[in-house]
Amino acid sequence: MDSINQNQPEENREDLFSGEAVERIKEMVKKAETCFFNTSPENAQQHGTRPMNVLDTDEAGNLWFLSASDSRKNKEIEADSTVKLFFQGSKHSDFLYITGTAKISKDKDKISKLWNPILKTWFTEGENDPRITVIQFIPEEGYYWDNKHGNAIAGIKILIGAAIGKTLDDSIEGDLKV
Repeated sequence: MDSINQNQPEENREDLFSGEAVERIKEMVKKAETCFFNTSPENAQQHGTRPMNVLDTDEAGNLWFLSASDSRKNKEIEADSTVKLFFQGSKHSDFLYITGTAKISKDKDKISKLWNPILKTWFTEGENDPRITVIQFIPEEGYYWDNKHGNAIAGIKILIGAAIGKTLDDSIEGDLKV
């Protein structure tokens, strides 16, 4: 029996580099907005994984977060700046995994640009809370899984493929190198 990729009549793999990789990251992060943010801690109870909201993605593909200076996450980043991010933009598409490096700062201008009043839930003193830090995530590489033409077309192709017994998967996946 052939693999699904060998049965597929259309190309379903596309590796993306530099600018194309950054554009794919920006598109998928915009859809997902939140991710699992994974650090590499030693002996951490939650294995260094927690949900985080991406507050900005810049033109270079850097992702920006706010975090508390006294959080485990910040301590783990200070010990090892390697970070992995996992995104899911919808039930059926927009899956993204990225590895990179995190840098922590107290850049007041960036905090001001990223600030949203809802963040007062975590930073009770508001935008000037002394515990606020900025995390800049600098992507290096990753992998994405998506569909080519949107969920509606992908669903139709799957239904037709099932009816005629032919692989008509609309998926696309590939490596990302920033």
